[in-house]
Amino acid sequence: MLRIIFLGITKSLGKRAFSDSLLELIVRLTLGVVFLFACYHKITDPARFAKVIYGYGLFPASAINLIAIIMPFVELYAGLALVLGIYPRAGAVAVNTMLLAFIISITINLIRGHEFDCGCFSFGGSVHISNMQLLVRDVILFLMGLDVLLFNQGRMWCIRQGR
Repeated sequence: MLRIIFLGITKSLGKRAFSDSLLELIVRLTLGVVFLFACYHKITDPARFAKVIYGYGLFPASAINLIAIIMPFVELYAGLALVLGIYPRAGAVAVNTMLLAFIISITINLIRGHEFDCGCFSFGGSVHISNMQLLVRDVILFLMGLDVLLFNQGRMWCIRQGR
């Protein structure tokens, strides 16, 4: 979807600014860097991240600490896979699985009218965005992940292409 939008824009300008492989590289690097940036504060302060997860009001208390410890490392490895090009399709599967979980969690809280700290890039940051903005951002990132996942040509700057 994202590729179609970008290619439509570049074709309408009469230029082929991006080849398919270059566009995939840009999307893959962007998505990978976003997840690498997002995991840093969660890894350095898992107790605070556990409080954020508790604030979602969706998970049993017995699972919160486990989620707070495991999820940031999944984000780290998936981000590295995308940035380094080590099995980027597997990285895209991990990223999209997490994004789908985030989208569902945010949607449930939107329906409930529950405001919460998402904990995405900081804890209780000074920049507050609404749950709807979070949802839109995650849907866009999900579409970017689909672009990487469904890309079926030669990838640029990949150590391991994978299947």
